[in-house]
This record gives sequence, structure tokens and C-alpha cells, in this order.
Amino acid sequence: MTIGNYRIGMRTLKTGLAVGLCLLLFHFLDREPPMIAALSAVFGLREDWQKSLKFGKTRIFGNSIGAIFAAFLVLLQQFSGQFFLVEMIGVPLSVILIIVFCDLTNYNNGIIGASAAFLIIYFSIPTDETVLYAFARIVDTFIGTFIAISVNRLIPGGPKPSDKFQT
Repeated sequence: MTIGNYRIGMRTLKTGLAVGLCLLLFHFLDREPPMIAALSAVFGLREDWQKSLKFGKTRIFGNSIGAIFAAFLVLLQQFSGQFFLVEMIGVPLSVILIIVFCDLTNYNNGIIGASAAFLIIYFSIPTDETVLYAFARIVDTFIGTFIAISVNRLIPGGPKPSDKFQT
């Protein structure tokens, strides 16, 4: 579809729909925040549903790694009582360990996603919900990825060679 000088492809429309469905589902489930699910939907909606499924597995694994590291670091802060010191040493060290872990498990494609998930989750974890919050963000990743795959599978049409939307 072209509007003036702007072209809106099917993948763009599907991505918007997937994000909208995430917001709608989270509203009706009274589940907040929809950030990770919406991001997972954006990242997960690929050229076709098979690629969405493959990328979705990568996204889920990466977000799980990031969430586990984030929960562990917050628990370490709470246990030690040294919030700033643990953060100053723990955040950079955690990123390094995530990269090393991903490399050791031959998961190099997920390094950026796992690191981003770690940082997003770590810096948004409420202090009284450490493990539950991290687990909820992993569930959010499943939700957003499932919605992206479903939208891509159920709505016909995909990108044409001229489509320029890339993630």
C-alpha cells in the first residue's frame, strides 16, 4: 500500500497488528507492563511464520538468559546490602558473562538480545519482586513471540522483494 511517497508493506501492518494485540491482551489480563511482549512481537515478526518461529526461539532463549542474570544480580544486591557497589561491578560483569555464556553455548546470534533483555529487566525490576518479575518477563517474551508467529501464520501475504522493512 502506498500513501503519497510512503509505502506501507504487509510486514509493517502485521507488526503493528501484533503489537496492538499484545497491548489488548495485557489490558484484558490486567497484566503490566506490555513492553517485553510488544518488543518480542516487533523482533519476532519476520518474513514468514517459519522465520518468525526460528527467531522467536532465539528471542525466548536470549530473554531467559537476560532475566536469570538480572534476577541473580538483584538478589545479590539484596543479600549483600551493597546496592551501588554490586551494580557498578555486577552490571558490566554480567554483560561480559552473558557474552561468554552465549559464545560457549554457540548462541552468538543471541548475544545482543540477551544483553538487552538483561539491562531492560535489571533496571526495571521492583526490589520486592525479583524472581517473580524476571519470570513474568520471560512469560511476556513467550506471549509476544506467540502473537507474532500467529499473526504471521494466520494473515496471508508477506513481503515482496521490494519491501524495505528490516529488523
